[in-house]
Amino acid sequence: MADQRGTGQMETGTAEGGTLGTGMVSGGGQDEAALSLDAPGSPGNYEPYHGRTVSWVAVSVIMAGFLAGGLALVFGPTWWLFWSGGALAVIGALLALSTDIFEDWY
Repeated sequence: MADQRGTGQMETGTAEGGTLGTGMVSGGGQDEAALSLDAPGSPGNYEPYHGRTVSWVAVSVIMAGFLAGGLALVFGPTWWLFWSGGALAVIGALLALSTDIFEDWY
């Protein structure tokens, strides 16, 4: 197992017990979390971004379609409502793809 020697350095070796050396590990002994403004837990300089409205509409349409189709199977089966829910989910998916929903991430 590696033996840690101070900040940023550790002793390395081979499985046969051969030569040992010291190597620097990331940061060269500096605390990177203190230097980085976008480290986990720090506020950074970013505005909150929760997606576009059209993306939320597309997701809501998809969810409404799945809900309608699922309820149609539970309380029936009511096939016309099931297929209407499926069509609504497909329409929502097409809306999502046509508005490039996958570009709405941070």
